[in-house]
Amino acid sequence: MKFKKSKIWSILLALLLVVSLLGGCGQAPSESPEDTGEEPAAPENPRVIMATTTSTENSGLLDYLLPVFEEDTGYQVEVVAVGTGKALQMGEDGEADVLLVHAKESEEEFVAAGHGLERFDVMYNDFIIIGPKDDPAKIGEIASNDVVKALEAISESQSVFVSRGDDSGTHKKELACWKQANIEPQGDWYVEAGKGMGDVIQMAEEMNGYTLSDRATYLSMRENIGLEILVEGDEQLFNQYGVIAVNPDKNDQINAEGAQAFVDWILSEKAQKLIAEFGQEEYGQSLFIPNANK
Repeated sequence: MKFKKSKIWSILLALLLVVSLLGGCGQAPSESPEDTGEEPAAPENPRVIMATTTSTENSGLLDYLLPVFEEDTGYQVEVVAVGTGKALQMGEDGEADVLLVHAKESEEEFVAAGHGLERFDVMYNDFIIIGPKDDPAKIGEIASNDVVKALEAISESQSVFVSRGDDSGTHKKELACWKQANIEPQGDWYVEAGKGMGDVIQMAEEMNGYTLSDRATYLSMRENIGLEILVEGDEQLFNQYGVIAVNPDKNDQINAEGAQAFVDWILSEKAQKLIAEFGQEEYGQSLFIPNANK
């Protein structure tokens, strides 16, 4: 009997081992969301309001970037393209979730005052002075890389200059340059438009005048206007863009999760690569240079 019981126990143990091995082989390997290729789960609140500058919209950058962000995250972005000053005011009033703007000093003041959580560099391009081919103030000859000297020549000749006049980042930069030139622009020759960059470029074209523009918007319109780049390369014309999530303590309508998702995405390697590629095929150069985490 002892021999038979021992033999039976041996057979049972062997059967248990076989069943265990078969059970292990039948388990499917775990998969991450990236492995499955499934779309991201829909966020609880998918609507994100982004206040930004007219240059990011006029240049076509947002049309290029946002569909990718929306596909990657499931969020849907509602863009309000205004001047940087207005965008910052929207953030201060709790009317936007995230800001993409270009007036670094004002942005840092916005965060220091508690209106935004943190500011991050995203990308940059540069400002240029564009004007008519006949260049009545001759700034292309005497001040091709000196913005102060160029503004002095425009003022002295009273050639038409169209200003954004809208408290945008571009307008702030223009005013800073006039201040450095010790000039307070006024008179019939100085036209304050109160409009976005694309409209101002069109006005300068129609009035045979000059204006300060970001390079990206100008290049996006270059084929349809006669204005030329006359001043560029001055270090004062550097144009940095930043992203800020609005402080959710503003009100319970702020989509803090959506804002942070956009901040994380725009600073990611994928988005930075997309920014670097934007414009290369059509214009032979990047319209914006990514510089997050630098």
